[in-house]
Amino acid sequence: MAIAYSPSPSSISASSCYSRSNPARLIRFPSNTGTVTCLKQHPARFSMSSCFNSSKPSGTGGSVSPDEEDIKYELQHRFSPPQRRKGAPVFVKLPLDALSLMGRTAGRKKLRMSMKALAAAGVEGVVVDVWWGNVEKDAPGNYDWRAYWDIVVMARDCKLKVRAVLAFHQCGTGPGDSYWISLPRWVCAEMDKNPDLAYCDRFGRRNREYISLGCDILPVLEGRSPVQTYSDFMRNFRDTFREFLGVIITEIQVGMGPAGELRYPSSPSQKLTWSWRSYELGEFQCYDKYMLSYLSARAQNVGIKKWGTGGLVRSGSLTQKPEETDFFNSNGAWRTAYGHFFLEWYSGMLLLHGERLCMAAETIFHGTGVNLSAKVAGLFWHYHTRSHPSELTAGYYNTSARDGYLPIISMFGRHGITLCCACFELLDQKEKKLNPTSSPEGFLKQLVLAAKACDVPLEGETSDSRIDDESLKNVLEMMMLYSDGLTDPSISFNFSRMNASLYESRNWIRFSNFVQHMSNVNDFQAKMNFTGDPPFISSVLASEAFAYW
Repeated sequence: MAIAYSPSPSSISASSCYSRSNPARLIRFPSNTGTVTCLKQHPARFSMSSCFNSSKPSGTGGSVSPDEEDIKYELQHRFSPPQRRKGAPVFVKLPLDALSLMGRTAGRKKLRMSMKALAAAGVEGVVVDVWWGNVEKDAPGNYDWRAYWDIVVMARDCKLKVRAVLAFHQCGTGPGDSYWISLPRWVCAEMDKNPDLAYCDRFGRRNREYISLGCDILPVLEGRSPVQTYSDFMRNFRDTFREFLGVIITEIQVGMGPAGELRYPSSPSQKLTWSWRSYELGEFQCYDKYMLSYLSARAQNVGIKKWGTGGLVRSGSLTQKPEETDFFNSNGAWRTAYGHFFLEWYSGMLLLHGERLCMAAETIFHGTGVNLSAKVAGLFWHYHTRSHPSELTAGYYNTSARDGYLPIISMFGRHGITLCCACFELLDQKEKKLNPTSSPEGFLKQLVLAAKACDVPLEGETSDSRIDDESLKNVLEMMMLYSDGLTDPSISFNFSRMNASLYESRNWIRFSNFVQHMSNVNDFQAKMNFTGDPPFISSVLASEAFAYW
């Protein structure tokens, strides 16, 4: 059954925040527009205790005790599982090719040794991408979780927890990409028959990274709607991994768009990693027939039918400067009544999509003991302009006159969803060399302060696997902006990603000390030392892991 939800996309107020504690508290926090007043209320949050504590993996007949090799190693080195510390737990993302590694003996050894090193360094767990295109590949309702089961068991045996990212998007650029994972084959076949299932820009270019949210509740996937299909996937995941939930699998991140982020594919995801991406304005993705029908209906509701006859015009080209366009320049059409109408509708549709998935996940995982999270994209280029074009085209109605992230964070708060966002390591000083109007620090401060004000848990991430002192210090500073120097269990961090560089001696020392600093984030100092000696067993295991890479 589809989840019914009918309010107007623009009816969700940007002024209401929801708190886990201290109901009915007025709080003010800075935004890019000045002061925003936020009434914090206590949401109906579900219990986080778990009743699934079986120590025997289903269908295997085994126990959770370490294997013989583990026991010998621990006896030899007097190594016991590290005690979990207060502060902000650190998780490490597994490689994108983790499944192919699990399929080879050498690959399994590499992952196992790498995980043991992480545990010895005090890392809390690993993050694994669970790809829709791998699990429900060939036929609707036909799920194959075997490879992911093996990963969860390996993490458990290495004394690590797991965060599972339910990825309903494609990975990579195409079949020639070594990390290519498409949407399920049967979904791609439906897209071939009905191209409007894919997002479309004004030039007619289709983006198949994620199904258009315009058909969220329509039975376009062999009788099921996309939201029904995502819900069935989540429900089957819950039933398959039930005994691990809340014990080993402690968090589920619900994919909500391209790259798993709640956004439109305003620019292909792979391009967002290129150095010159900081100049792109992005393209509005509202030209498939489903999105246009919603736009037309919205225009009729406000009594101006001509506003619904087509998508936005005069928005310039991808690489133009904002001031060179009619829509995005400082006094452009984004400030007009039509501009407000369109942007409110466009961002409202995205918010409605997120609400549907939050409602589904909250219902499905109720009582299992897992935390739920969702990710917002870090589109910080052009942040220091009045119109914020790269954010607008992605669906974030965030400008110099409007806070576009508060409605999203408030929505997460209503459903007990943790906010996840990346670019914690990025510095204005470096990014401004590519584009003077870029500001990852400004963007992130706005997002973090909104999460703090609304009492929504925060999960930070790095955008890449760089390990240098300056970047790691910036991560700690941004985390401290949320925790305010207090012991706060509501913050955590994902390091992206596990690779050979992480286990190289010099980098491992920095990373290990970073993990220690995060575990004592309330004792943060402005000047930190990332060059101290990590635990001996951690260094030994890292050296052995590096040999495998």
